[in-house]
Amino acid sequence: MDLTDPESQHPVDEYTPTISAEQAERVRQWHENAHAAAKAGGSSNRTVSYLGTTLVVPPEVQPINPVSHLLGKAVLAEVDETDRVLDMGTGSGVNAILAASVAREVVAVDVNPRAVEAAGENVERNGVSNRVTVRHSDVFSAVTGGFDLIVLDPPFRWFAPRDLLEVATADENYRALTTFFRNARRYLTDQGRMLIFFGTSGDLGYLTRLFEQESFDSEVVAHEALDKDGWRVDYYTYLLTP
Repeated sequence: MDLTDPESQHPVDEYTPTISAEQAERVRQWHENAHAAAKAGGSSNRTVSYLGTTLVVPPEVQPINPVSHLLGKAVLAEVDETDRVLDMGTGSGVNAILAASVAREVVAVDVNPRAVEAAGENVERNGVSNRVTVRHSDVFSAVTGGFDLIVLDPPFRWFAPRDLLEVATADENYRALTTFFRNARRYLTDQGRMLIFFGTSGDLGYLTRLFEQESFDSEVVAHEALDKDGWRVDYYTYLLTP
């Protein structure tokens, strides 16, 4: 799946891993286990309450997970009432809804059409449809204008997605992630900043390489370490500024 748009986005480089073959294999096994568990979870919608929101999440859309609050609370702490916000990879729409509880305008986008549908319904459900626009977009392909805050919760894995649910967790060769960073500055206002969520259950070193290549200053604003099959996994929310 080609996640570049030659008319609106700069082409991306080929992904070069920063982790060992052993680490990569461990991540792949985690990914396979998680995907199998998600597929076994059934085909029913899930209704969840999270940070003051009520969300209905279809089985083809990334659910709220135990570390989601690391980004959600950072959004609430960072967003300002004068901000125009872009929620990239909105999923169920949760971070767009949180941002819209404060911000004047939010644009929420996702490449998964089922996520776009769910996000629109959740925006209505939470009473913020007057401040949130939901669009189907392949990275920045349907995005226009400048933003004071961009929120990104990207897929952690560099594998090819096999179905709609996996689009939220797998980004073949990090093509979408790289496209995002190669183009992000074009969509930030002069005082714009970004919140990015990521973890060591992906290739975190590649993400930080993108920070450096695009000359973003980064600050960790949230962190949590968990044990996963006897291995420590760290999750971070970064605040990035040009």
